[in-house]
Amino acid sequence: MNEEKEEKKSGREITPPTLTDALIPIIVLIVLLAGAIYLYGDDATSGPTQVALMLSAMIAALVGLKNGHSLEDMGHAAVEGVSTAMGAIFILLAVGALVGTWMMSGTIATLVHWGVQFLNPNWYYVATVVICAILALSIGSSWTVVGTLGVGLIGIAEALGVSPEITAGAVISGAYFGDKMSPLSETTNLAAAVAGTKLYTHIRGMMWTAVPSILIALAIFGFIGLRQVPQVPLDLTEVLRIVESVYNIGLLTMIPLLVVLIMSLKKVPAYSSIMAGALTGGLMAVILQPEIVINFVNDSSLGIPMTMIKGVWSAMATGFTIDTGYGGLDDLFSRGGMASMLTTVWLIISAMAFGGVLEFTGLLSRLLEPVMKAAKSDRALVAATGLTSIGMNIVAGDQYMAIVLPGRMYRELYEERGIAPQTLSREIEDTGTITSPLIPWNSCGAYMSATLSIATMAYFPYSFFNLINVVISFAYALIGFRIKHVEPEHEPVPSPEKVALYGVGNRRTEPTTPEAAKPN
Repeated sequence: MNEEKEEKKSGREITPPTLTDALIPIIVLIVLLAGAIYLYGDDATSGPTQVALMLSAMIAALVGLKNGHSLEDMGHAAVEGVSTAMGAIFILLAVGALVGTWMMSGTIATLVHWGVQFLNPNWYYVATVVICAILALSIGSSWTVVGTLGVGLIGIAEALGVSPEITAGAVISGAYFGDKMSPLSETTNLAAAVAGTKLYTHIRGMMWTAVPSILIALAIFGFIGLRQVPQVPLDLTEVLRIVESVYNIGLLTMIPLLVVLIMSLKKVPAYSSIMAGALTGGLMAVILQPEIVINFVNDSSLGIPMTMIKGVWSAMATGFTIDTGYGGLDDLFSRGGMASMLTTVWLIISAMAFGGVLEFTGLLSRLLEPVMKAAKSDRALVAATGLTSIGMNIVAGDQYMAIVLPGRMYRELYEERGIAPQTLSREIEDTGTITSPLIPWNSCGAYMSATLSIATMAYFPYSFFNLINVVISFAYALIGFRIKHVEPEHEPVPSPEKVALYGVGNRRTEPTTPEAAKPN
């Protein structure tokens, strides 16, 4: 049989893909994405990007068909690819429900009310980074931080007249620093496990890149904040008065946030804790803001109990709207609902289907072969690891693949060269985890954009921690800094008695009993 042929799969003879095969769907995707951005601009992710990904998945399937894969098998692979993102999709829908009920319950309004009073616009970005970092470090979840506190911080930014885009960059910077350095984080544990190192060894290794990155980011955010002149779109005194007249402001409105934080600290899965927060928000709306719920439903034919149920249900499903008579506040507090996340869900499904077909047909691994072969030195190997993780985020659209796939592929090479596993785990976190929210069709980028209502490309240049961390990571790789090696294992020096019994260098099994130790 031809050496280029693999064994038959499901009765079909499979031909390994060539590099040209692997490049075809990638080139098609690049061309289509460029066309979508050129024609639609910021609206590219509202549909055109999804079409580009689906068409690219079809091209990848045609290449797979040429190489002997069946359409049925590739269809299953696409479905399996989407299934890996179902957790993210459920969390996304839960966040939509949470935002809707928190807008209605006064949770977000209270955060805005307090933030306007106590946060200085000139130091707002720095405060945002610090608050999000501390919370993410405590609960180990950047998604939960962004989906709860991040939404409130964007609202405060709009009221204070500072940039929502820069604020989104600050939220993501703080959330990802805290997530990355937290022993409770899924991605931190995953990176350590896939590289074969201890969790706290991995975290200590990341401090060499993460700490300088966050300090530089804080300095940049501080400089921008001090130089900016807030363009306050609202009369803050009037804002406070209207918020107080419309909502019952107080500590009780913070109960939904407290529920999410407590459940997150107890390691309850993100979907469950966020949905619990959404339901608690609905309950608080019924108890604390009944007039707001009644006006939102605006259906006099229903009794009070059914009006309350319909109000909470609608806020979770299609979002909350309010008419305060003050346009700026209406825009600020009219958001949320699972329906608001459906375009993002569409984007994730399209990206994961494309990635699933690429992985199943071997096109993904074929793309990486030249990179692995070119990594002759230790420095080149670490840099190649980072490039591979970033590439996985772009091509496969999922941060877990950006961690697991490079970890599996490069682990053996690291072991052969004696490079410590914490170097591998640090590199895939520095590049795989950190760049995932910066790519619009990546599940993380899609989530951040939908949750914060800021386009990925709008907050991208202000995600200073994420960008600086990647630069520092590659700089370390290029100069060979912090590429730790495993100390070679030395055999213990034998005692004189053992030398007399076995001779130097004898590898015979040691005797286990005194009788066995006696020479013949």
